[in-house]
Amino acid sequence: MDDWGGLAPEILTNIISRLTIQERWTGPMFVRKSWLAVCRDPYLWSSFDLEPWFESYPESTQWWSPDFERKIDSMIRSVVDWSDGGLTEIRVRHCSDHALSYAAQRCPNLEALAVRSSPHVTDASMAKVAFRCRSVKELDISYCHEISHDALVMIGRNCPNLTTLKRNLMDWSDSSRHIGSVVPTEYIGACPQDGDREAEAFGKHMMNLERLEIQFSRLSAKGLAWVCEGCMKLEYLDLFGCVHLSSRDIANNVSRLKGIKEVKKPDVYVPRSGPVVAQTERYGHWRLYDERFDIQSMRI
Repeated sequence: MDDWGGLAPEILTNIISRLTIQERWTGPMFVRKSWLAVCRDPYLWSSFDLEPWFESYPESTQWWSPDFERKIDSMIRSVVDWSDGGLTEIRVRHCSDHALSYAAQRCPNLEALAVRSSPHVTDASMAKVAFRCRSVKELDISYCHEISHDALVMIGRNCPNLTTLKRNLMDWSDSSRHIGSVVPTEYIGACPQDGDREAEAFGKHMMNLERLEIQFSRLSAKGLAWVCEGCMKLEYLDLFGCVHLSSRDIANNVSRLKGIKEVKKPDVYVPRSGPVVAQTERYGHWRLYDERFDIQSMRI
């Protein structure tokens, strides 16, 4: 058929639904007005997932610029409008409170929200998500340094269906790793410090968690105890980079989790004095430390 413009709207909708979001955004929207109208059909916008696009390109300094943030915000607001409030999934990076608050206000049925690496997402928009989107099951706020433990408490109290939380932080243990990084130096230095207070929020208010990722959290054995006492349904726990935890701390606390299937260990070594040493060798310091103090091997 030469005249694609003559296709019935329902057929055109079916065709466009098979395209990626990037393909929709750069292709059929610009063909003709009738195609643009179809591209705005709420049926096509129950999910807005830009993560495959981010994963397909090397991270750029431009992603951390105000201009790029405004573009992502504009896309979110457009999709929210086109979805007519029907969005159930948002996965983006480098958005701000402005767009996220707008989405929370208009899309109460949101179930999955991922806004990693968003320096201007704060407790303000998280509060709106907590009170407006009570059906959230999955939340990824990794590398969002302006979100505090107070927001985590609000999310936990108001989103009882939350089963997956990703609160990974940037590697603050070795500054040399970030030489030449695209991430602004001041942002890396602003990594949240209150690991135990965040762990307390998990343990006291997120009892239904099944998957928890807290890479490079500064929680101590006390914080891990709160997590393992409160989140009894955990199946996966990622503690990579949590340098204040010993093998003994992990073994003692994780043993309470009857359904645990996998624990990702810190894999770093903290010497008695001097800086933290990151794991770089195949058989590194943390593993030696781990085996030396492995509770399982000490049992009779």
